[in-house]
Amino acid sequence: MHFDSYTDARTHLKDILDAAEKGRVATIRRDHARTAVVDVVRLQHVLVTMTRPRAHVVAEADGWSVFIPGLPVSADGPTFDEAVAGMITSLREYAEDWQEHLLDTPNHRDNWGLVQLIGLSDDTQLREWLVGAAE
Repeated sequence: MHFDSYTDARTHLKDILDAAEKGRVATIRRDHARTAVVDVVRLQHVLVTMTRPRAHVVAEADGWSVFIPGLPVSADGPTFDEAVAGMITSLREYAEDWQEHLLDTPNHRDNWGLVQLIGLSDDTQLREWLVGAAE
């Protein structure tokens, strides 16, 4: 389902949303840009599958540290769970900073997928992505 103008897409909004919810391709062209409309649950699943966490968790004398090499994101805590919770907070802060001013910065612009994953995930989903599902 493709629409070549915003006006045409607006009159078919229900059809576009229905198509996206069913997993069908739905796009809208505006000027020279083409935008896809996708279901959030499907997109979040694909991002989790394709964006492997590179988080390192290190036990230290005073607790735990979590960091992702190459990203300015880390957290510490007296327990494993507190360090992971801090990392989730750090990821959310990074995603906010990325959207406000880092998106066009050469060493951050390729983190679009990560930022989308963070924005589309709740804390439980981010924890599972970082350290795996709870047993």
